[in-house]
Amino acid sequence: MATTRKPAKPTKSAAPSSGGVRIERDTMGELEVPGHAYYGVQTARAVRNFPISGIRFSRSFIRAMGLIKWAAAVVNDSLDLLDKKVADAIKAAAWEVVEGKWDDEFPVDIFQTGSGTSTNMNTDEVIANRATELLGGARGSKLVHPNDHVNLGQSSNDVIPTAIHVAAAELMQHQLLPALGRLHRALAGKGKEFDKVVKIGRTHLQDATPVRLGQEFGGYARQIELGMQRITGAQRALSEVALGGTAVGTGLNTHPRFASRVMALVSKQVGVKLEEARNHFEAQSAQDSLVEASGALRVVAVSLMKIANDVRWLGSGPRCGL
Repeated sequence: MATTRKPAKPTKSAAPSSGGVRIERDTMGELEVPGHAYYGVQTARAVRNFPISGIRFSRSFIRAMGLIKWAAAVVNDSLDLLDKKVADAIKAAAWEVVEGKWDDEFPVDIFQTGSGTSTNMNTDEVIANRATELLGGARGSKLVHPNDHVNLGQSSNDVIPTAIHVAAAELMQHQLLPALGRLHRALAGKGKEFDKVVKIGRTHLQDATPVRLGQEFGGYARQIELGMQRITGAQRALSEVALGGTAVGTGLNTHPRFASRVMALVSKQVGVKLEEARNHFEAQSAQDSLVEASGALRVVAVSLMKIANDVRWLGSGPRCGL
């Protein structure tokens, strides 16, 4: 994560970017990489190391990674830590990742190293090689360097958990909460529509005292309303992110204003407030906020299953028989 202002010089292993293979080198030696690939040696090695499930990261997660790398380039440029041409090329390449243009270039299995190093490097390599190409260089030449330029001021250990928070919070805001809102309004409307319909009540599927059908649907509507409140609470839990802690939480090799500025840009793009963690050692050594969010999602899922089962069981008839 060394700070640098000048583009790296092309390496001797650079090869044409189309067809065949190219040879790239890392600390473990040389390895063949498909000539057409935007990813590099670290990604190719990870594909060999983790042939586990065949499951790859989702579009929402790759988008979040692209957003972080784009915002990082914007901030590093503003802090005069990157060469202007390199920064602009990284911004353009990262935004293509945000838009989903290079999703096929992310082949690493979702089950991999615990910190997600392989996927962070996958992202850095794709963006670096595409930026290199935009500057007229050859893929694999490291004219734009994955670590020194794209990953400047970052670490897998703070980028990956941050990307999880960004992806989850954005999906909650723009997909889950609107869907639950529509469901809540529909159930509340049916509660009013059915308010005069009297039916048998049941306990343990046995006939009990009468209830109004509108009362039952009012209960469903309230379940969804409470579920929305739980999701909003989960978003608050996800709002603190690890970015800025770098490798172990100390913030080594990053500018003190880097993380706050990056997250301000990302927040604006996703429409959710996200900010640098108050304590990076908590943010990187534990994932309690994600556990909380998972719990909230589980409650909502159970609520939906309960409502569906009620409609299935209590809707059997023709009158009130099972």
